[in-house]
Amino acid sequence: MARVYNFSAGPSVLPESVLEKAAKELSDYPGSGQSVMEMSHRSPEYQAIIDSAEALLRELMNIPDNYKVLFLQGGASAQFAMVPLNLFGIATAADFVNTGTWSKKAISEAKRYGTARVVATSEDKKFSYIPVLDSSMFDPAAAYVHITTNNTIEGTRFTQLPETGKVPLVADMSSNILSEVYDVSKFGIIYAGAQKNIAPAGVTVVIVRDDLIGHALPITPTMFNYKVHADEKSMYNTPPCWCIYIAKLVFEWLRERGGVAAMQQMNVRKAALLYEYLDNSKVFKGTAVTEFRSLMNVPFTSPGEETDKKFVKEAAAAGFVNLKGHRSVGGMRASIYNAMPEQGVAKLVDFMKKFETALAH
Repeated sequence: MARVYNFSAGPSVLPESVLEKAAKELSDYPGSGQSVMEMSHRSPEYQAIIDSAEALLRELMNIPDNYKVLFLQGGASAQFAMVPLNLFGIATAADFVNTGTWSKKAISEAKRYGTARVVATSEDKKFSYIPVLDSSMFDPAAAYVHITTNNTIEGTRFTQLPETGKVPLVADMSSNILSEVYDVSKFGIIYAGAQKNIAPAGVTVVIVRDDLIGHALPITPTMFNYKVHADEKSMYNTPPCWCIYIAKLVFEWLRERGGVAAMQQMNVRKAALLYEYLDNSKVFKGTAVTEFRSLMNVPFTSPGEETDKKFVKEAAAAGFVNLKGHRSVGGMRASIYNAMPEQGVAKLVDFMKKFETALAH
C-alpha cells in the first residue's frame, strides 16, 4: 500500500528517509551486530548514540553550555508535575498563562504542590487567541512563569514571548519544538514530548538551566528529580533507547535540510498555503484568531457535523488521514509538523477545493 499523508496531531508523521534508515539498521546497527532495541544502554555503542543525539540538539537549538539536556520518560504530562516539584523548592507559587487544554492540565497538577496563579486566560473565547501579556502581571517572587508555546488542540501559538524579568520562563514546547527558532537563553526550562516533531512516543526532551537544578521539594520521587537525571546524564535508569536513536536520526535529517531556520521558512509556507485557502473558502473556516494561528496545527470547521464526517471519510479514502478534530472541540484539524512535506499540504488543499466544488452541486 502506498504511504498516506498523515495529518495526525501525535504520534505523527516522521521523515520517510528516517524510517528507511531505521529499517535498514533495525536488526544490525552498523558495526554492532545487534539492534538498538536490544543493545545494552551501558554499551559504548549506545553511549555514542545518546551523546550524538544531545550534541545534534544542542547544535540545532544553539543551547548554551549552562543548560542540561535530558532525555526522560513520562511525556510532557509528567513534566506538569516535575516542574513544580523541582522549582517549588525556590518559591511555592508560580504564574501560568492558560491558553488551552494542556496548560489547564499543567495548572491542575501544579496546584498539588503549591500555588498556581492564572495571570491571563483565553478560555472566554474557547482558547482561540493568546491573551495580551504585560510584565507587570507576573509576580517577581514566583518560582516560574509557565506557557504552552503552541496549542495543539486549539491551533494557536505565542508569536511573542512574555517578559518575565528574573523569573524563569518555563515552556511546554511539545508541538512546535524545532519548528521555529527560539532563543533558549530566554527560558529557564523547555520541555517537549517527542511524538510530534522529534521521534516516536516514549521520550521527552527537557532543557533545563543549571541554576534551576537542585531545588526539588523533599517529597519529590527520585525519578522526578532533575538533579538525579542531570548527574547521571539521562542514564539513571534504562532510557527509551530506540526513541532516542530515532530522535538522533531526525536531528540529522533537520541538519541536512538547513536546520531550524530553514525549517521555519518551510513551515511558514505550508501554513500560509492552507490558511489562504481557508480564508477564501465558502465551506471551511479556520477557528483560531488570525494573528495567533499555529504553524503546526490547523483546526477548521464545515457547516455541520454531517459535512465534517463526509469530509473526513472521503479524505481518508483519498489518502489524507487523521483529519478528524480533537474530541473536545470537534470539526477537523490538519497537523503539519516538520516532516509533512509541502507537497502534502498542497495536495490536501487541492482535495478540499474539489470537495467544496462537489458539495455545491
